[in-house]
Formats: sequence, C-alpha cells, structure tokens
Amino acid sequence: MSAKLKFFLIVILGIFATAGAGVYIIQRQPSAPIVETSNGQTQQVAAMHQSQEVVGYSERSDYKTIPLEKINSSLQGSDPATLALNAFDDIGSAGGTRKVEVDYPQRNQAFVTITEIKRGDDSVSVKYRVEMTTFGRSLFISSPPVWQIVWAGSQRECWAGSRSQTKLNHICH
Repeated sequence: MSAKLKFFLIVILGIFATAGAGVYIIQRQPSAPIVETSNGQTQQVAAMHQSQEVVGYSERSDYKTIPLEKINSSLQGSDPATLALNAFDDIGSAGGTRKVEVDYPQRNQAFVTITEIKRGDDSVSVKYRVEMTTFGRSLFISSPPVWQIVWAGSQRECWAGSRSQTKLNHICH
C-alpha cells in the first residue's frame, strides 16, 4: 500500500470517528418530550419541576402570546440576544431606543426582554419577551449550545404624563 493511500485512509477514519463521537454525545443529552397540540402542530416541552416552572412562566400572564409561526426569522441560533432581536427585527424601524436584557435562570434556559420606547412618545413602551431552551450542540463539543425559541409575547406599557415625571406604569389595553 502506498503512503498516500495510508494517509488518506487515516484521515477518513479520523473524520468518521469524530462524527461518530459527536453523534454519540448529542444522543446522550436528555431530550425534552414532544407534545402535539390540538391544531396538529408539535411543540417541545421541557421536563421541569413544579417550582422551576413558576420561575419561567409566571411573567407570561402579563404578555400577549405571539404565535411562533408569525416569526419570520429562524427560531434557532447560538446567541439568545441576537436570536430574539432577529425575531423582532421590524421593531427598530420606527425609531426610538431599545434595551435588551438576557436572563439565564437555569443552565438550559434563557429569557430575553426587549423594551422599545418610541421616539416622540415616551409615555408608551412596547416590551417583547422571548423564552428559549437549549436542545444540544452542533457537531463539536467546543461549539456553543444551540438555542431554540419556545415562546414569545409582547405587551404595551403606558405612563400618565411624561415617563421622566412619573414612575407609575400599567399595561395598556
């Protein structure tokens, strides 16, 4: 056997061994059960303890749910803040200021809150909340986790008078 053929076989075997190890590691990570909703769509539900559930979902009641089908960008990515901003990329077009906050209540959860205050109207702001979970990594262990949007919502907050004069806020209807 020639030296070139031996080298080629070693490289090919190394690639297959690396790919096989990556698949093995990915499959060993705990997976979330898949639930089918009443309209036939599947949804991934993370298995959590009752006390952990309250941490993530208690704030949902303040937000109007945005169906994930209405989000025109990808629902998966490696950076939660960028993923959330891309999901609502049309919110920056009106002008004004945006504030992005990322919270990691657990290792595999991220909550991103985007607050937009429209230019010329500081008595109304719009808040978007995006909840994400990780569902594994790409092929290599050293790569960042892959995040997936599992829920999104929005709310409008109103102030009586100018925002700088009054701290009292409430949800607009």
